[in-house]
Amino acid sequence: MLQGIYRILIELTNGKWSSVILKKFARSPVSRFVVPSFARIYQINLEEMEKGLSEYPTLHDLFVRTLKKEARNIDFHTDTVVSPVDAVLEDVGMIKETSDIMVKGKTYSIGEMLGDPAILTKYLNGTYMILYLSPSHYHRIHSPVNGTVTKQWELGSKSYPVNKWGLKYGRRTLSKNYRVITEVKTNYGHAAIVKVGAMFVNSIETTHKGSELEKGGEMAYFSFGSTVVLLFEKGSFQMDKSLHTPQELKVGERLGILVK
Repeated sequence: MLQGIYRILIELTNGKWSSVILKKFARSPVSRFVVPSFARIYQINLEEMEKGLSEYPTLHDLFVRTLKKEARNIDFHTDTVVSPVDAVLEDVGMIKETSDIMVKGKTYSIGEMLGDPAILTKYLNGTYMILYLSPSHYHRIHSPVNGTVTKQWELGSKSYPVNKWGLKYGRRTLSKNYRVITEVKTNYGHAAIVKVGAMFVNSIETTHKGSELEKGGEMAYFSFGSTVVLLFEKGSFQMDKSLHTPQELKVGERLGILVK
């Protein structure tokens, strides 16, 4: 019953017009009046922001805020993989030969998520990591590795919630939501960075130029809370044993190492 109610509520609030209204409000000058209360409710760290709270003219500007240069420490060791976002590490596991992964008791298809059978074969029996960003998190996305972008593409249209309730009760949220996928070739193999849109707002803006990615360098930003899924080829990644789920992470914190 809960599952049915949840889906009905999502359908009612994720229509074309409700999405348009929310997006327009977040970008309108009127939304500046809710900026202080939003920052207070979500306990946003004002000390690390590049600007003072009064300098954000809209709620959208606060969502996509930048931080002071010294706010995040990046692990620049050659073989390390770092968190691309401030987020909660929700799940980690192996991609099955069937391309399935199990998240919050539900089965998702990496093949459906990527939408490209030729690319999928690289990641079978590899590792996936799911990083969830709430509305309170810093929304900019940074590269987890050094490498060269071999392909970037978009899939999906609507976006449903990707928090723990969305993963549990939603309908194939990770593999059906609007998403932007970036595949990167590193010195240790390929990695895919799947940026998944969240409820209401599908905006994922790419900011990096050219094909070369530097670890810790900005790639894109979300206009609302969302999720990043990292995929690694079989045998190319070893996660740090100190990590657990769920766990709060910051941009630049070490997730593990790349291996040959």
